[in-house]
Amino acid sequence: MLSRRKFLGAGAATLAIPTAIGAVVSATRASATAPTLNIDLLNNTGSNTVYAYVTGLALDNGNAWFLLQADGQTPYYPASPSSTGSPLGANCAIPLNASGAGARRITIPHLAGGRIWFSIGAPLTFLVNPGPALVEPSVTNPSDPNINTLWDFCEFTYNKDQLYANISAVDFFSIPVALKLTTASGGTQSVAGLPAGALDTVCARLSSQSAADGQDWKQLIVTSGGRNLRALSPTNGIVRNPSLFSGYYSGYVSQVWQKYSTTPLAVDTQAQWGVVNGTVSGGLLTFPGVGSFSQPSAADIFSCSTGPFSAPGAEMGALTARISAAFNRSTLLSDANQPDRENPANYYKVSPTNHYARIIHATSQDGRGYAFPYDDVVPTGGTDQSGFVHGPNPSLLTVTLSPVHGG
Repeated sequence: MLSRRKFLGAGAATLAIPTAIGAVVSATRASATAPTLNIDLLNNTGSNTVYAYVTGLALDNGNAWFLLQADGQTPYYPASPSSTGSPLGANCAIPLNASGAGARRITIPHLAGGRIWFSIGAPLTFLVNPGPALVEPSVTNPSDPNINTLWDFCEFTYNKDQLYANISAVDFFSIPVALKLTTASGGTQSVAGLPAGALDTVCARLSSQSAADGQDWKQLIVTSGGRNLRALSPTNGIVRNPSLFSGYYSGYVSQVWQKYSTTPLAVDTQAQWGVVNGTVSGGLLTFPGVGSFSQPSAADIFSCSTGPFSAPGAEMGALTARISAAFNRSTLLSDANQPDRENPANYYKVSPTNHYARIIHATSQDGRGYAFPYDDVVPTGGTDQSGFVHGPNPSLLTVTLSPVHGG
């Protein structure tokens, strides 16, 4: 799995707040958040055996690795062990209440790169390496102790300025998760997420897409015991099978390169660099004074972070975010101004496209939820696609889990 997503042009490997929210943060720095935040975890999965885990970097404790112990209140800071793959020194499996029996309340401190993990039917195994470094569950390592466990997560950062939280299918999708943020003033924000039974719907639609275009979207489906276990993102599908989707975007990339050899591609960085124009020359999409992109492969496009999309620098990161988002949504041939003038109704309409992302958004109850790393790229003032809640004065975050399977 991706260790942490990158947002917009930040180029950082740690969960960060999108730059679109940065202005809100800057405008509210005078009112610091409380040192802790209550979170209600609501189990509506239909299973009475559900566990939660909280991980992150403790902002008020030197960015040390943090886990919440099983009581949902006590912090645990793992020490550096003498050997790799060492067990945690505390029980960090937080049992949720029985399905439909109300919320389990937990309390967190300020955390960066935070995740709330959930597992159904069995607890998860986290390990610690020297450093300390936390070894998180993996969906691509066949020897991972969690590989046949039904699990998922949502993400958040809670700092002195605000709470930012989002749902994510960037790595895979398994358990439907919804978010509701209540602020100190009594206002609320919600992300509906995918509905009950959504995993079976997503997997059926991936199979149908394979039948429609002959591509191996069905290889993204992982089963266990005859039931769907998770749907992998194309990036993680490629980790398991490096030949998957080989050449999938080749024709489209060639058309893009041909178009912008005679027409400038205008990219609004939505930052201090403003709109930057690039053209193709000598086989490279070049933005004078900034940098160049060679033609990306399908793996580069899905990951948004390899090949030409791994160039360093904040301005190149801003370009990478918007160009890779347009490739995933297949809008580069129809729109020479990115992401300005983009309309979500036109995303994923051209073949080839990222059908995994299309299916995640089409299945979502409000159309929102990260389905690839830069799914937070939108036109200025445009409609959010990523599925986040945020605010400078949070009082309660409620996270609700729905049934995985239908029927």
